[in-house]
Amino acid sequence: MQGKGVIKFLAVLLALVCLYQLSFTWVTRSVEEDAKAYAKGNAEKERGYLDSISTQPVYPVFGHSYSYCKDRELALGLDLKGGMNVTMQISLSELVRSLASNSTDVTFNQALHNADVVARTSPDDYINIFMREYKKLSPNGRLAPIFSTQSNQAKLKFDASNSDVEKYLRDQANTAVSQSFNVLRNRIDKFGVTSPNIQMQNGNRILVELPGVSESNKERVRRLLSGSAKLEFYSTYENGEVYQLLANINGILAAKNKTNKKDTTATAATTTDTAKTAGSLLSKAKQSAGKDSSALKGKAQAAEQNPLLAVLTPAIFQGQNGQPQLMPGPVVGYSQVKDTLQVNKMLRTEEVQAVLPKNLRLLWGSKPDEKGKALPLYAIKLTGAENGPVLSGEVITDANSDLSQASGGYEVTMEMNSEGAKTWRNVTREAAGNPGDENDNRAIAIALDDNVISAPRVSNEISGGRSSITGNFTQDETKDLANVLKAGRLRAPARIVEEAIVGPSLGQEAITAGLTSCLVGLAVVLVFMVVYYNRAGTVADLAVFVNVFFLMGVLTSIGAVLTLPGIAGIVLILGVSVDANVLIYERVREELAAGKSQRLAIADGFKHALSSILDSNISTFLTGLILFIFGSGPIQGFATTLMIGIVTSLFCSLLISRLIFEWMLDKNMEIKFSNPWSSNLFKNANFGFVKNRFKFYAFSGIFILAGIVSMFTRGFDYGVDFSGGRTYVVRFDNNASTQTVRDAIDQTLGTGTSEVKSFGGANQVRITTNYMIEDNSSAADNKVESTLRSGLGKVSNKFQILSSQKVGPTIANDLKTSAIWTVIFAILVISAYILLRFRRWQFSLGAMVATAHDALLVLSFFSLFRGVLPFSLDIDQAFIAAILTVIGYSINDTVVVFDRIREFLNLHHAKSDVPSEVVNNAINSTLSRTIITALTVVFVLVVLFIFGGDVIRGFSFALLVGVCFGTYSSICVATPIMLDFGGKKLN
Repeated sequence: MQGKGVIKFLAVLLALVCLYQLSFTWVTRSVEEDAKAYAKGNAEKERGYLDSISTQPVYPVFGHSYSYCKDRELALGLDLKGGMNVTMQISLSELVRSLASNSTDVTFNQALHNADVVARTSPDDYINIFMREYKKLSPNGRLAPIFSTQSNQAKLKFDASNSDVEKYLRDQANTAVSQSFNVLRNRIDKFGVTSPNIQMQNGNRILVELPGVSESNKERVRRLLSGSAKLEFYSTYENGEVYQLLANINGILAAKNKTNKKDTTATAATTTDTAKTAGSLLSKAKQSAGKDSSALKGKAQAAEQNPLLAVLTPAIFQGQNGQPQLMPGPVVGYSQVKDTLQVNKMLRTEEVQAVLPKNLRLLWGSKPDEKGKALPLYAIKLTGAENGPVLSGEVITDANSDLSQASGGYEVTMEMNSEGAKTWRNVTREAAGNPGDENDNRAIAIALDDNVISAPRVSNEISGGRSSITGNFTQDETKDLANVLKAGRLRAPARIVEEAIVGPSLGQEAITAGLTSCLVGLAVVLVFMVVYYNRAGTVADLAVFVNVFFLMGVLTSIGAVLTLPGIAGIVLILGVSVDANVLIYERVREELAAGKSQRLAIADGFKHALSSILDSNISTFLTGLILFIFGSGPIQGFATTLMIGIVTSLFCSLLISRLIFEWMLDKNMEIKFSNPWSSNLFKNANFGFVKNRFKFYAFSGIFILAGIVSMFTRGFDYGVDFSGGRTYVVRFDNNASTQTVRDAIDQTLGTGTSEVKSFGGANQVRITTNYMIEDNSSAADNKVESTLRSGLGKVSNKFQILSSQKVGPTIANDLKTSAIWTVIFAILVISAYILLRFRRWQFSLGAMVATAHDALLVLSFFSLFRGVLPFSLDIDQAFIAAILTVIGYSINDTVVVFDRIREFLNLHHAKSDVPSEVVNNAINSTLSRTIITALTVVFVLVVLFIFGGDVIRGFSFALLVGVCFGTYSSICVATPIMLDFGGKKLN
C-alpha cells in the first residue's frame, strides 16, 4: 500500500482535531453540572452562576473561557434541547398598500385582494402575483400614478412604466424584509436565551430559534416578535451632567445594603460617610481600577461598598495629567452584557426611582463594544408634556447607505417629510448649541425598541429634512441602520405563520431515545460483522468506531446542530458505513477462492471494489446534498449528518481498514473473512432473476396500482407540515382513550375535524386541529390553546402539554410543492450521474424507473395501510427525507449491481454469450453483498424503529419499508428494465 505514512499522518491529525473539538462539549457539560449542583433547582441562580464565569477560564490546558467553549460545543436542536422555533412572514400585502398611501383605487384594491387569495396556495413571489393580478384586471392600467408620491419621486416618476413600478416594489420589499430581520435580531439578542438563531428564508420569511424557552414564556416571545418596531429620536444629556447622580445612586444602594444587614448607622449618615470615604464618582472609578485590592477586601466587599460601580464602569478616560476624566457625549457608563439585568434591577428600585429626574431615561445601546461583551448606557432627555421623544420614526421618508465624499467612510443619509423637517430643524439647532464651539455640540439618540442604535453629535442646524449620520461604520452597518430608519415608513408587519414548542421533558426523552437507538444499533452492527466475517469483522468494527468518532468531531467543528433526525442519520450511517467493508470483504473472498495469497487477495479486493464503492457513495451523497439544499430545519440536520457520515465512512473503510490489514499482515496474523457457517452461504447462487422478471413487473404493477387507487380514494394522513394546522402532544397523569379525548376536544372547539392519536404510552396523545388556522394573530393562538385546555380539563384535571406546533396554510402548501419537486429533481440528478458513469442510457433508464418505483411503492404502502398499523403513517417533511434517503440507498444498491454487470459484460464479448445469462450471473455473483448490506441496514432501522421514540417512528418505518423495496428494485426492477431496453446492444 502506497502512501501509508501520509495516511497515518492524516488519520492522527484528524483524530487530534476531532478530540479537540469534542473536548469543548465535555468542558461545558462539566461546568453546567457544577452550576446545577450549585443552584439546586433554582433556574435563575443557575443562570447567574454561568453568567458569572462566562469570561473565566474553564479549560485549563488552553485557558479558554466558558463562553468560548460554549460557542464551540456540539449544539443540540430544539427537538433535543427544548425551546421555541418560529417562522415569521413579512406581510408584503400591507407593505404594498402602505406604499400606495392606502389608495382607494378600485382596481388596485381588487388586485391586492386577488393576490392575497392566490398567495395562500402559490409558492410564487408576492410582488409577481400582485403584478399579474393587476394586469388581469386592467391590461393597460398604469400603477405609477398610484405609487408615485412627493416623498419618493426621486425613485419613481409619475410617468414610470409598470415594469419600473415592479422593480420599485421589489426593492422596497427587500428593504422591508431586511429591516424586519434587523429588528427581530435586535429583539432576540436582548431576550436572554443561550445561542439564539435567526435566519432569512424563502424571500419574505424569517426563521427564529430560541433554545431553552419554556411553555410559560411563549406568549412573551410572541409579543416580542410580533410587535411593531418603535423608532424614536431623543435629545440627550452629557456625561458630565449625570455622573454625580450616578454617584448618589451608588451611595443610596450602598446604604441600602448596610441597612439590610441591620447596620446601626442611619441611611443618611451612611450615604454621607460613603461619599466622604469614596469621594466623587471619578475617585470611585479610580479606586475600582486600582490594582491594590486590599482596600476592597475582595469582590464581594467591593460590590457591597459600591454596588452600582461593581457592574457599571463609568465612561472615563485617562487625561494627559494621568488623572481620570469624563468622556464627552451621552454615554455615562459601560456594563458587561451579563450584568445589564442586574443594573436594570438596581435602577428600578423605589429608592433610586425617587431621585431620578422625570425627564431622564437611561437606555442601553444595541451594539456591544469591540470585544462584544460591554454595552454602553446612554442618558436620554425626555421632552414635551408627555416626556417623550423629539420625533418618531414615521417622519422618515427614505434612508440610504452612501460613501461619504468628505471623510471617505460610509454614512447614512435620511430624508424627512415636511412636518418632520420643521421639527428636525429646531431640534438640531438646539443640539448644535454654539456652532463655533465643538464642546457645545450635543448628540441626538436614535432608539429602536428602546435600544440606542446610534447617537451622532450635531454640529450645525439641519434644514430641509435631509441629513447624514457619520461614524466608524462598516458598509453592512450603514445598510442595516438605513433599513432600520425606514421602519416607520415601510409598514410591513411580521406575523407568525409557523411555530413549534418542545418542552424540556420531551427533549430529554428524545435524547434518551436517540442515545439508546445509537448504542443498540452500534451493538447490532458490531456483533453481526464479527459473526459473519470472523476476524475481518473486528477490523470493520474498529473502522465503524473510528467513523463515529470522526463524524461527531466534524459535526462539532463545523458548528452543525444535532437534531433527532440527525441522530437517526447517525444510526443509519452505522448500517451504511459497513457497506464498503462488505463490498471489499466479498471481493477478497472471491480472490481467495481463486487461489490467491492472503496479501494479494486483500490488495486486489480493495482495488476491484473501489469503483463500486465510489459510485454508490457518490450517488447517496448527491441525495443528501439535495436534501440539504431543499430541506429545512431538522431535515437539513439529517442531510448534514448523512453527507459527513458518507465522507468519513469512505475514509475509514478504504484507508483506516487497509492500514489495519497491512499491520496484521506485517505481524503474520491470521485473518479470516468468514466463519464456517457463512463461508459458502451464497456461493454458486443461481436464482433466475432475469427469467422471472415479468412476475416482478406484475407484483410491482399491481401493488402500485392498488396504491394509486387508495391515494385517490383513501388518501394519506398528512402531517401538520403539509396540511396546515396546530399539533399538540399532551400527557395525562392517567390513561386516556383517544376517543374520549377526541369527543371532548370536538365538543369544546365546536368542530369535528380534530384528530387524536396515541403517541407513545396509553397516557399520551397527539392532537391535530385546523381550528382558526387562518388567523395569524397572537390572540388566535391564545384562544385556541385556552379552548383546548378547557376541553382537556374535561378528560382529566392533571395533564401537561409537552410540545406544540403551528403551520399556516401558506407554509404547508409551499412545503408540499417543494417536496414534490425535490423528489423529482433527485431522481433526475441521480439518473444523470448514472448516465455519466456508465455511458449507456439503458443503465440510466433502469435507475430512473427503479427510484420512481421505490417512491411509488412507499407512498402506496403508506396509503394502503393508514389506520391499519398501530402507529402513525403521516406524510410530512420527515417522510420526504425518508423517501429521498430510500432513493439514495436504492441507487447505492443498484450501482453495485450495475458495476458487476458492466464488469461481466466486458469479460464476455462472444456472440454466443447471451446478455440475459451474463446479467443474471452478475446479479447472483453480487447477491451476497446485496443481502448482507440490506440485512445490516434493516437491523439498525429496526433498532431505530423500536428504540428511537415516537417522534421519528414514522420516519424510521418509512426508511425500513423503503430499504426493503430498494433492495428488491435494484435486483428485480432496475436490472430487468436495463436489459429489456438494451437487448443485444449490451453485448
